[in-house]
Amino acid sequence: MGAFKKIVALGILLVMAGSAFLVYWVRDPLIAADQSPMEFSVAPGSGLRSAMRQAHDAGIPAPPLLMEFLARGMGKGSVIKPGSYRLLPGTTPLGLLDMMVRGSTIRESLTIIEGWSFQQMRAELARQKWLKHDSAEMSVEQLLEKIAPGFPHPEGIFYPDTYVFERGSSDLIIYQQAHQQLMKKLKQAWASRAPDLPYDNPYEALIMASIIEKETGKATERPRIASVFINRLRRRMLLQTDPTVIYGMGESFAGNIRKQDLLTDTPYNTYTRYGLPPTPIALPGHASIDAAMNPAEGKDLYFVGRGDGSSEFSDDLEDHNRAVNKYQIGRAHV
Repeated sequence: MGAFKKIVALGILLVMAGSAFLVYWVRDPLIAADQSPMEFSVAPGSGLRSAMRQAHDAGIPAPPLLMEFLARGMGKGSVIKPGSYRLLPGTTPLGLLDMMVRGSTIRESLTIIEGWSFQQMRAELARQKWLKHDSAEMSVEQLLEKIAPGFPHPEGIFYPDTYVFERGSSDLIIYQQAHQQLMKKLKQAWASRAPDLPYDNPYEALIMASIIEKETGKATERPRIASVFINRLRRRMLLQTDPTVIYGMGESFAGNIRKQDLLTDTPYNTYTRYGLPPTPIALPGHASIDAAMNPAEGKDLYFVGRGDGSSEFSDDLEDHNRAVNKYQIGRAHV
């Protein structure tokens, strides 16, 4: 056999051997079943070669050149997506490539709780280590201008829910999603509200929803609590709800409301001022928004906590005072 033929034959053997190795390699797990998952990140703007190098430098046992060859051979060399990834045991090079092409990045979540203040919400976002804190240096006014232009106050305009995000996402995205969700829920509820409610606009209904959120101990009582406050508004009675007083006290609230606090006038003191306070006092959830828009029918004007989370309702002041004596002072009125 001539030298040329020998070289050709050798080349064919090498190609066959290489192909056999590649076929085996692309289906062989990169991490054994008894090993722990591994994480790596691909920076935005990374090309194919750089992305594979970043994965390898993070400890992923996938040779960058082979991964690049695989990606280009499959026509996927230009569709690798940036982000943080978690490589699970049993994942093959093909699986790794597919994950990076689909952008199956690690997702984190945070939960905003019903009844929280905006201050509590902002503190929770600040604690999230996987968020990019673009709002950290913003004042409240700057944040509102960015997320909710036209709203002078942040309280109540973000929807309490669980939000899923990719690592490295801006915290502004969460604020934006929460505000958009709130506006969507509020618009839907306003469109299906009961007739003749004492609200001039959806924002006033949102204020009422926030009060209901803070006053409710038992979820099923929300519509009835809403009815009490609406009946009082219609009769031009003071709302006399403690959560608004507490909100108006701000950081001076030490855990208990004193008689002096009820007499000290603030824009949020519903013992000294008629009508609704100027803004919401908390983040209301869907049930409280719905209760504000569709209150129970009835003549109740008062309620007092029984101590077990439920409330005693009355439409007469004398009955209410007896309930206060029974459940709060601890003695039945004789």
